[in-house]
Amino acid sequence: MLNYVKLLRPLQWLKNTFVFAPIFFSNNLLKPDYFWPTLIVFISFCFISSSIYCFNDLKDVEADRMHPKKCHRPIASGKVSAKGGYAMMAICLIGAFALLPLAKSINTPYLYIIIGGYWLMNIAYCFRLKQIAILDVSIIAIGFVMRVLAGGFAVDIWVSHWLVMMTFLVTLFLALSKRNDDYRIYEQTGLKPRVSITGYNKTFINEATAIVGAVTLVCYIMYTMSPEVIERMGTRYVYLTSGWVLAGLLRYLQNMIVFGLSGSPTKSLVKDHFIQFCILGWLASFFTIIYL
Repeated sequence: MLNYVKLLRPLQWLKNTFVFAPIFFSNNLLKPDYFWPTLIVFISFCFISSSIYCFNDLKDVEADRMHPKKCHRPIASGKVSAKGGYAMMAICLIGAFALLPLAKSINTPYLYIIIGGYWLMNIAYCFRLKQIAILDVSIIAIGFVMRVLAGGFAVDIWVSHWLVMMTFLVTLFLALSKRNDDYRIYEQTGLKPRVSITGYNKTFINEATAIVGAVTLVCYIMYTMSPEVIERMGTRYVYLTSGWVLAGLLRYLQNMIVFGLSGSPTKSLVKDHFIQFCILGWLASFFTIIYL
C-alpha cells in the first residue's frame, strides 16, 4: 500500500495550493463560502496530477531505471506492477472529475474544461512536448496558471493579469532551476535524465534563471504598487512584502549556482529552512497588511 501512495507523489500536491491564490489575494481566504469550493478544486487537482504521475512513470519506466534517483520510483523498481499503475491512474482520473460538482460553482463547466485541458496538455507533455527545450518548462508554468484560473472560477473571482504573470514567471523560474540539476547529472554520468536536456547547458540555464528571477521581482513590485491593487486592498503598504520575495529568489539562485541543490522545488520547500522562513515571513506580512 505504501508503494501505491508513493506512486501518487503526495509531496507534489503542495503545488496545487496555487488554486488558493485568488481567494488569498482577494481578501476572501477566511470566508467559508470561498474556502470550501476552492478546497474541492484543490483536491481535484491532487487527483488529476497524481493520474499524470502514474502515466508518466508507466511511460518512462525504462529511462527511470537508468536514472540515479528515479530508479527508486515504485514502478521503475518493480514494487508496483504496470497493471496496478494503470488502475491507480484510472481511479485518480475519475475521482478528479467526480469531485467537481461538489464545489457547487456557477462555473463548474469551466472547471471541467480546465481540469480536462490540464490532463490532455500533460499527457501530450509526457508523450512528446517534454522533449523540446524551453517548451518543456513553459508548459510546466502554464500548468500552474491553470491552477490559479481554476481557483478563480471555483468562486467566481476575476483573476488579474498581475496574478497570471507572477504565477507564470515564478514557476518558470523554478522549472529552469530544475533543469540545472538535470544537466549536472548529464555532465557527470553522460545519461540524459530527459531528452530536452541537450537543448540546455549550464551557462544558458544560469543566465535564463537569473533573467526570469529579475523579471519576476520587478513584476511583483509593480503589482504591489499598482493603483488598482492599492485601491482593492485598501492599503499602499503591500510593497513592503517585496523584501521576502527578493530574499527567496536569491536563496534559490544560491542553492542552484553555489551549492548545486537545484533538484525538486517541492523538496527545497520542505527541507530548506531559509526558504521556509522567507515564505512564512511573506505570508505573515501579507496577511497582516491586508487582513488586519
